[in-house]
This record gives sequence, C-alpha cells and structure tokens, in this order.
Amino acid sequence: MALTWKPVVDTRDAAALAEFRAAALPAAAVLERDGRKLFRGYSAVHHPEDPYAPVSGIGQGRRILLQDVPEPKQGKNRLHIDIHSGGELEAVVARLEKLGATRIEEQDQGPAGHWWILHDPDTPDYRF
Repeated sequence: MALTWKPVVDTRDAAALAEFRAAALPAAAVLERDGRKLFRGYSAVHHPEDPYAPVSGIGQGRRILLQDVPEPKQGKNRLHIDIHSGGELEAVVARLEKLGATRIEEQDQGPAGHWWILHDPDTPDYRF
C-alpha cells in the first residue's frame, strides 16, 4: 500500500490563508470541487497538475491542508516553506508583499544563498 501525506497548518481563517498561499506558490486554492464545498472548516492548497481522488474529489499529491481552529496560536511554529525564486528574488518578495507578506530579515550567505525571511498575513512568526 502506498502512503500519501500532507502537512496540516492550524489557522484562524483557512479559506483566506489558502488563497494567500495559492497566490504565493504555483498552486490552486481548493475551496470547492464541482460546485460543492469539500471540507467544513478546512481548505487546501493543491498543485494544479496533480490528480484528484475520483470518488471524493480530494486532491492527491502536492498539497497543504489548512484547518480552522478556534484557539489562538501558542508558541513558535516549527514549519516554514522555502520558495526558490530562480534569481528573481526582489520581484518575488515584492509580489508576496502585495499579497500581504511582511519582510522581516534579509539573509546573504554568499555562495550558499541569499533570501528574505517573510511573515505571512495570518501568523506573525510564520516564516517562508
């Protein structure tokens, strides 16, 4: 039996965060499929080229599930997403800022890489 997996992120607004992540990543925000809501209190970001399960319509392959939770976040997140810009760092960071991200810290490690740490609109200490 082949295993499938996905990271799940707790949030106060799964639909809004899914729209942000889908715009930030090369992905589609999955809120509905064939005109019906897939999950109550959940949303997903799914790579548009990956398949859907034929019966349930749930995305398979590369995806992130976002889950509404009533309580505020406690403590530091241990997960972040690296987005590789392919040499267009400033343009990518500017686009993410327009979507609601905030620049936090620039890192230049010479030959090892150059990047920005950003916060997403939902989680002040979430870095991607």
